[in-house]
Amino acid sequence: MDIYDSLQQPQGYQAGDVVYVMYRNPHTYNVANIQEAAVVNDPDQPGQLALFLYETYYPLDSDIAIYQSEAEAEQAYATYFGSAE
Repeated sequence: MDIYDSLQQPQGYQAGDVVYVMYRNPHTYNVANIQEAAVVNDPDQPGQLALFLYETYYPLDSDIAIYQSEAEAEQAYATYFGSAE
């Protein structure tokens, strides 16, 4: 099973929702972390939602592993990467 097989579709989110994502370090591809992100109105595309993470807006699409709770994200992380500890 590939990590992208379990991705949730970005439907049902509203601006102000807090979600958890698996974020890969762009400098070290084999390092991933669970990070809290906010669902916000996309300032560059009116009427669209975006994820706000590390002072940057990301498209809210199915290319990002999005989880409703930190526990759910941790369970997925453990499945794909092993224990977080």
